[in-house]
Amino acid sequence: MSWSREEFPTEGGTAVTPAEFEMRRGKEEKPKWSRFDTSWLISLFGTAVGAGILFLPINAGEGGVYPLIVATILIGPMTYFAHRGLSRMVVAVREPTSDITEVSRQYFGRGAGIFITVVYFLSIYPIILIYAVSITNTVDSLMVNQLGMEPWPRWLLSLILVLAMSAVMIAGPKLVSIVTGWIVYPLIAALAFLIIWLIPYWQLDSFGEMPAFGDFVSSVWLVIPVLVFSFSFAAATSQLTVSLKDRYKLRAGMKAAQIIKWTAVILTIFTMGFVWSAALALGPEGMQEARAANLPVVSYLANQLDQPFLQILGPAISIVAIASSFFGHWLGGIEGGVGIINNTFGTKDGSLNQTYIRYGVIGFVVLTAWIAAILNPSVLSLIESLSGPIIAMVLYLLPMYAIHKVKVLEPYRGLASNIFVTIAGLVAVSGIIYGLLP
Repeated sequence: MSWSREEFPTEGGTAVTPAEFEMRRGKEEKPKWSRFDTSWLISLFGTAVGAGILFLPINAGEGGVYPLIVATILIGPMTYFAHRGLSRMVVAVREPTSDITEVSRQYFGRGAGIFITVVYFLSIYPIILIYAVSITNTVDSLMVNQLGMEPWPRWLLSLILVLAMSAVMIAGPKLVSIVTGWIVYPLIAALAFLIIWLIPYWQLDSFGEMPAFGDFVSSVWLVIPVLVFSFSFAAATSQLTVSLKDRYKLRAGMKAAQIIKWTAVILTIFTMGFVWSAALALGPEGMQEARAANLPVVSYLANQLDQPFLQILGPAISIVAIASSFFGHWLGGIEGGVGIINNTFGTKDGSLNQTYIRYGVIGFVVLTAWIAAILNPSVLSLIESLSGPIIAMVLYLLPMYAIHKVKVLEPYRGLASNIFVTIAGLVAVSGIIYGLLP
């Protein structure tokens, strides 16, 4: 169940909900920043940064500079307000360990909870497949183009890579935290260097023409789902909030908003900075060729620019970004898969063996990720037609619906940001319909 007023902690002798506390006293009583918060910021950044630097430049750059300007203006507020809404859904539930799958059942009932949990799983699970495909293509390109090796059989290379990334996750959160810390800081430094280093290669003349109004609208419309996908750390937001509820109690919602805000700021600076630099360096034609090659843009840059250090740095950035994002989405994917089984066949306190369920879900995810890596589907097509719109449903529309319907979330109603997030979510979801039109 969600909280009833009598069960809430008290402030000054008066029972108060987390939503009431945040909206009434949030500005005056923001918790101080700690090393614990920094570790979560790095985890959220690592979860989202992979898609943003690997695929967004291709999609955003194809439309020219003007749609890219609109995307740059919109994505920071979109990211912050949407993830804050999802966190608010989780923070208002009484049990400190209830994640988004359990929250959905408590808010909307068993049937709707199952449906929402399935959609949540489907918003994250394809991303795991996308990263399995991407890391296979990236390592294969590195071996053939940069190291001069004979290509390995795709089934073998993909199996080794998928098992290696999965093994880190299965080993436990402590190892994941250590590995993430090792790779995200160098990734940020490498991105900053690459953004500046690409400036001499910018092709400003190729982006100078103002597109026709129809082309401009369609470019913006189609880039929104990829923006949603590229800046999403929804897979880790639920676990972030659960962790903060245990540590910060009533102030968990305020702390979550603080961490999410700075994650959105850093993501926007580094990801959109790289998108602009890469798009201007390659030009629209280069972006189209990168799409056709089904390669991350960093790897494509390494193949096209005759710079020895970039031939190693480019694929290295791609591999690190894929790995960090894979870790974050793995957590959400397993959470969603376990939630589907628990919500459908039992509860966490029932007779279902959680260990068997968890390893069964892990086995399913590893096997299907390997199969996807072998089949090598178009990554951007998956993002545009499936992942982006489904993420928008879970990250943008579901929290706004919950705020409108659920009593305990009532203090969050009436905000202008709610309208903004709803419109952005509807645009992203409608992108799947537009993308299917001839």
